Amino acid sequence: MKPIIEYQDYHAFLSDYYEERKRTSAFSWREFAKIAGFSSPSYLKMVCEGKTNLSKVTMGRVATAMGLVGHEVVYFEAMVQFGNAKKDAAKKVFLEQMQSIALDHKVRVIDKDAFEYYESWKNPVVRELAPIMPGSMPGEIAKACCQEVSALEVRKSIAFLERAGLLKNLGGDTYVQTEKSVVGSKEGLPLAIRSMHREMGKLAIDALDKFTADERDITGITMGVNREAYERIAIELAECRKRIVAIAESCTDVRQVYRLNLQLFPLTKEVEKKGEAKNEA
Repeated sequence: MKPIIEYQDYHAFLSDYYEERKRTSAFSWREFAKIAGFSSPSYLKMVCEGKTNLSKVTMGRVATAMGLVGHEVVYFEAMVQFGNAKKDAAKKVFLEQMQSIALDHKVRVIDKDAFEYYESWKNPVVRELAPIMPGSMPGEIAKACCQEVSALEVRKSIAFLERAGLLKNLGGDTYVQTEKSVVGSKEGLPLAIRSMHREMGKLAIDALDKFTADERDITGITMGVNREAYERIAIELAECRKRIVAIAESCTDVRQVYRLNLQLFPLTKEVEKKGEAKNEA
C-alpha cells in the first residue's frame, strides 16, 4: 500500500487500507467499524464507497483505528477536510497543508506546479508570449501585455516556467515551449483550473471597456433548454474548442496572445412543469 502522503482522496485511502488488511488477515468491515467505535458495521464501507463522509469528530477515531501516528494523523485530517470542503478557498488551504507535509517527507507533489501555473494569468500568457519575442528582455515582454505587469513579475514567471519544464531557454533570452503539459491529480487540478477561470473571467469583464469591438468578440445567448439539449450543447462546445485549437496550432506567424473563455451555466433552477409530477405518479 502507498504511503498516506501519496493520497489526496481519503475515500480511496480508506478503501486501499481495508483491502490491504483484508488481504493479510481475516479483517472485515464489522471489525473495522468496531475498532473505530461505530455502532453501524457498514458505516466505513459506505465512507469508502463515497456514499457518506467522515466528520471532524469521527476522522480522529478512524485515524486511531488505522494506527496512524505523527504527521500521518495531521495529513489524514487535512485530507478529510479537503475532501469535504465545499468552497475552493477552504479546499486550497487544506491541499496546501497536505502538500507541505508531503514535501517535508520527501514526496514529489505534482499539484504544486499546477497550482503555481494556474495561480495567475501571467504564467500562461508569458509562456505564449516569450517564444514569439526572441531576444526580448522581461521588461519588453511586460510592455507587450495588455494587463499591467512588471518586468520583475515576468522574470519570476519565466524562471518558474523553466523550472517546471514548460519553457526551454535556447540562450540569448530566446525561448521555446516544451511538449510538457501542466498535470496534476484528479483532486487538485480542477481546483487549480477553477482559480484560473476566475482570473480570466475578470479579465474578460475588463475587456468590454478596454478594447474596441474589432479587437474582441464577446457575445452571449440566454436560452431555455432541458438536460438533453444541455448535453448536446456541451458536446458542440467541446468540438468547437478542438477546431479552434487546430486553427491556432496551424498558425505559423504568431503575433499576439488571445484568451477564449467558453462559459455555459444555469441562470435558473430546473422548473417542474405543472401536472408533470402527478402524471408520472
